[in-house]
Amino acid sequence: MTGPRASSLAIYLAAAAAMALLPFLAGTYYLGVGLALLSWIALAQSWVLLSGTTGYISLGHAMFYGLGGYLTVLTWQQWPLWISLPAAGFAAALAALLLGWPVLRVRGPYFVILTYGLAELMKFIVIDIEAKLGKFGRLLMGAPSLETLYWIMLALALVATLATYLVRRSRFGAGLRAIRENEEAAETLGVPVVRFKLLAFAASAFIPGIVGGVMALRSAYFEPFQAFNPVTSFTIVVIAMIGGSDDAPGPIFGALLLVILQELLWVHAPELYLIILGLVLIGFVLFVPDGLHGHLMRKRDTSGNRPRERSGERAA
Repeated sequence: MTGPRASSLAIYLAAAAAMALLPFLAGTYYLGVGLALLSWIALAQSWVLLSGTTGYISLGHAMFYGLGGYLTVLTWQQWPLWISLPAAGFAAALAALLLGWPVLRVRGPYFVILTYGLAELMKFIVIDIEAKLGKFGRLLMGAPSLETLYWIMLALALVATLATYLVRRSRFGAGLRAIRENEEAAETLGVPVVRFKLLAFAASAFIPGIVGGVMALRSAYFEPFQAFNPVTSFTIVVIAMIGGSDDAPGPIFGALLLVILQELLWVHAPELYLIILGLVLIGFVLFVPDGLHGHLMRKRDTSGNRPRERSGERAA
């Protein structure tokens, strides 16, 4: 492998190595920032598996995130961590499979609104269950250390990124992109549209379920309004739009920019955070619609074509 693709791979490997070294070099504060960065990368990569490839813009990832957190809390100190976290992911994926059959029959803004509504419905179902159990927030005693949670989240971010990369270059990914371009034409050409959409929906829910469990352990406290916060879904969409939502590098760029903005603005202008974030999103939609990764790829392709054009002109 040579050329731009090899240099890009070297950059990503160097970034992964830097994140792996962080626990040995940084203090608690920067380790917490690194954990947040990895969680947003994992969540945004999972969103790309469905929305970035099919064009079905989902605002329901807060539901999978919250369900994973809730199951982890219910099984805490009853199941081993290596069982409860994957179980949280499978529970979220199962919920996506059960809900996906009716939900994926609608498109466009109707799908966006429906996924948002389902996330809110699930939140109030959990609140009702907790109220009937006499629980109004759960403390998690003896949660794993920050370093342990960091290693788990690093593994999740790597798995999610690799999954996005492989799906993007597989026949399954080609079928999902065909659905995005023209669903009726894709079905006519033999793409199993319903099955592909359901699989993508379930796959996109698995990682958020585990991330929700890890972050519940990170806070050592579970409260449904926090776990099912719709801001989680909106933030994932913002990351994907800023970074470019069609391939694995996009969410990495978007999450990195978002976390940097969060750290700077929460310290210096916390009351302006959402306003500035909204302005940044508007700027990207207007001036960089294909995101940071798409913009960089376009510039690379343009600069790469110039020498060939000049040599062709000299030959002529």
